[in-house]
Amino acid sequence: MRAMILAAGLGTRMRPLSDLCAKPALPVRGRPVISLLLSYLARHGVEEVMINLHHRPETVREAVERDCPESLRIEWSEEATPLGTGGGIRRAASFLRETELCVVLAGDMLLDLDLGGVVARHRASGRDATLVLREDERTSRFGSIGLDEKGRVARLGAPLPGREERAAGLFTGLRIFSREILAHWPSQLVFEDLRDWLVPAILERGAAVGGEILDPSGSTWEPVGTPAEYLHVNLHPPGLPSLGGAADRWSGEVDLAGEQQDVILGRGAALGEGARLERAVVWEAERVPPGLEARSGVFAGGRFHACSDPAAGSPS
Repeated sequence: MRAMILAAGLGTRMRPLSDLCAKPALPVRGRPVISLLLSYLARHGVEEVMINLHHRPETVREAVERDCPESLRIEWSEEATPLGTGGGIRRAASFLRETELCVVLAGDMLLDLDLGGVVARHRASGRDATLVLREDERTSRFGSIGLDEKGRVARLGAPLPGREERAAGLFTGLRIFSREILAHWPSQLVFEDLRDWLVPAILERGAAVGGEILDPSGSTWEPVGTPAEYLHVNLHPPGLPSLGGAADRWSGEVDLAGEQQDVILGRGAALGEGARLERAVVWEAERVPPGLEARSGVFAGGRFHACSDPAAGSPS
């Protein structure tokens, strides 16, 4: 089975951190987000992965070169201009169509779920595409996709005619596509896969596009799309069962500092004399100036970037 990680976004919501590093290359407990996703895919039997690139592509390439399972073969699709999620998938379609089905996922999240089970149920359903959803109280922030009683997509943005919504879930960013659906595309080069490709496929060609809603107790989904979300996953790293469970089983080379052990120091990072940080991440090889006092943020690129305090509103 082949997979694709969508890593070509501009990362505008992550600025100023994304000015220094593409979102998929951001370190969480000392390991890049994309490396954790690659390890997850490898543990579930994926052997070949396509990664698309645009913004700060060198940071993603370097992250993968340094931290990638040896069993994976990586291919790259570097976009001169951003093509959107759909355009990026179309550009990789010949690669993805080499296997009966493929997995496509976003590169700005931490994810862990029973991929083998989801794939088996997709295959048994005969669907062209399955969107993996999750019961999650954060739908008020991130939105939801609605399903009818047969598990077909009933609402994707707007309700689809002739389908009554019976359940809804937060979209995890994980899609499963059967080979046949990777053949019909919108006329434009730049487009989004859900709105501009799958909805017309349902309405105009009768494509079988459904969803599966997972119980939160058996799945992990944490977004890494904004500075506040990034700080949150570092301070409160989720369990990733496929990678061993608790963060001390999957983290990289980091040290914990501060009175509350709430300062994550990347490899080779150091605090200057008298520096006092709280609820902070210090990137690899950074030198925090002597006497600096700061709270709730990230020290990167030689300066401290304040983030919204995840203790005051971000999900726990």
